[in-house]
Amino acid sequence: MKKKSFQDVKERAKQEFMAIMYTASGYTLSPMSKDGKILDKNEYQLLSAKEKEQIQEKIKKFKIQIDNTAQDMLIQSRKQQKEIRELEQSMTKRAVDNSIDELKKRYQKYEKVVTYLKSVEEDIVKNSQDFLVSAQTDLSSMGIRSAKESGIFNRYRVNVLVSHKDGDGAPIIYENNPTYANLFGEIEHIAQMGTLLTDFGLIKPGALHRANGGYLILDASKVLMQPFVWEGLKRMLRSGEIRIESLAQFLSLISTLTLEPETIALDIKIVLIGSRILYYLLYNYDPEFKELFKINADFENDTERNDENSLLYAKMIGMIAKDNGLLPLDRKAVGKVIEYSSRLAEDSQKLSTHLASLNDLLQEADFIATQKKLQKITKAEIDEAIIEKIERSDRIKDQIYEAIQRGTILIQTDGNAIGQVNGVAVLDLGNFSFGHPSRITALTRLGKGGVVSIEREAKLSGPTHDKGMMILSAYLAATYAKDFPLSMTATLVFEQSYGMVEGDSASCAELFALLSSLSEAALDQSIAVTGSVNQNGQVQAVGGINEKIEGFFDVCSLASSAKRNGIIIPASNVKHLMLKEEVLEAVKSATFEIYAIDRVDEGMEILTGKKSGQKDKNGKFPKGSINYLVEEKLKHLANKSKQKKI
Repeated sequence: MKKKSFQDVKERAKQEFMAIMYTASGYTLSPMSKDGKILDKNEYQLLSAKEKEQIQEKIKKFKIQIDNTAQDMLIQSRKQQKEIRELEQSMTKRAVDNSIDELKKRYQKYEKVVTYLKSVEEDIVKNSQDFLVSAQTDLSSMGIRSAKESGIFNRYRVNVLVSHKDGDGAPIIYENNPTYANLFGEIEHIAQMGTLLTDFGLIKPGALHRANGGYLILDASKVLMQPFVWEGLKRMLRSGEIRIESLAQFLSLISTLTLEPETIALDIKIVLIGSRILYYLLYNYDPEFKELFKINADFENDTERNDENSLLYAKMIGMIAKDNGLLPLDRKAVGKVIEYSSRLAEDSQKLSTHLASLNDLLQEADFIATQKKLQKITKAEIDEAIIEKIERSDRIKDQIYEAIQRGTILIQTDGNAIGQVNGVAVLDLGNFSFGHPSRITALTRLGKGGVVSIEREAKLSGPTHDKGMMILSAYLAATYAKDFPLSMTATLVFEQSYGMVEGDSASCAELFALLSSLSEAALDQSIAVTGSVNQNGQVQAVGGINEKIEGFFDVCSLASSAKRNGIIIPASNVKHLMLKEEVLEAVKSATFEIYAIDRVDEGMEILTGKKSGQKDKNGKFPKGSINYLVEEKLKHLANKSKQKKI
């Protein structure tokens, strides 16, 4: 029709000797001669003025006709295109109605899904021309990607963040790396031509999405170490919504336009796991913590060691071996593992619940047994695994013991000395701890200084150790100097100690050295001492008792010329003893003795071989007893001090 309309105009122009020619840039009108030839420039110049005027009039007339025709055709074309689009949309609607209606029925319980399907249907109908096969063919023929290849269908894709199968139950998720993106999700970007692009398909879920409706387990220390995660977690728990937002956008580090996904309702239980100290710190210093995390569960580090629990523990050992594909253990091996568990618990009446340590021991024992081509793990492999574990970490222990053996560190393990005793300290290296003796000496003289700790004066002691020193002064005053002033200055020191000293487990040894100096009664150097003391002279339990006993035993085994050695411990520590077999054999053969005491007087009798003495009904100590000698010395110093004043 378009051709016919323009052809009519062209024929009318030809009848009036005007030629209309169409080009890529438009159309031109040129005058023609009577024989139908287009006049050239020279021929046109030969025409009269009247003829030229007539030609110009014709050009104007036919230009108007061409423009009118073009306008009519444009209007007609638009009308036709509209009708075609309406027809296409009608056909498209008929094609998609059945499929969309089927989906609407399937998801009719979900209002948002039905609303989304309606919008999809409207969009498909509205953009029906994008999906015509003919349009795709035309594009392909021009070297342009088809609708599917060019991503026209991408806007109808569904980005499934989380899916759950029926019957799976509530999700339980443990997030090992709780970064901001891993926990709350993120919006990824693709770099194209130097520009960051994104769409809804690049929205990624986080652990909160996967655990929504269930439980999310997080390591509290890891959460606190990640920037902004703790505050973000509390914010979303308070609002009850998950908001996916870019951390870089949140911090204004980038200005790229991005998506703002709709928030998701949050219904979740957060389980934070961590140390007790971390719980206490958060509870006391974060006011929101106690509101958001109201229930705490404090698990024991150990359990009672009885027949029932020992049987259950043996079954658990077998389960660990089976689950990890390890060789089975014989009876003695299981018994040794249970003993090792009590050693970890530092209590002969307890079993450790730290299963990772047991698993490591069994793994190593299994390797040793496999190397030996055994069918079972025996007690020998358990012992070997324990020894090798120690040998990998005992370099510093060996250096200290070597220094003692060579006389660099002065430790006397035989003979007697006044005002000198072997205390025992524990050095904790993290994965390994060991005991080693330290020489403690005391000197007493006339003065008013009381008990002076050189470590405290040199600022090489902690508050607990300083507290023990003050208790010594209180004990002396309460036991010996109730009726006269304590006119004494005593100095106590850990010889060859160049680091910090902390704890009160040496206060009992320090008191023995002090009483020895005052009474001038020599102490047996073959016997070490550990334990703390209170103001009433009662000996109290200390930590690391097994390491301390074994440490002194090992040092005595290196270079001692004494026929016997031993150590004094608090009686309340007896239940904590889980000693290695070498020490037990030495105790059985009487070459090493362990003395458990309740009071200071018992220890002085063991160390000096003399009676400590108890006050009679007149409040007097027996003559010649340790306590009598100490009291007399303090009275003598008090009289000396009084005479000086006079």
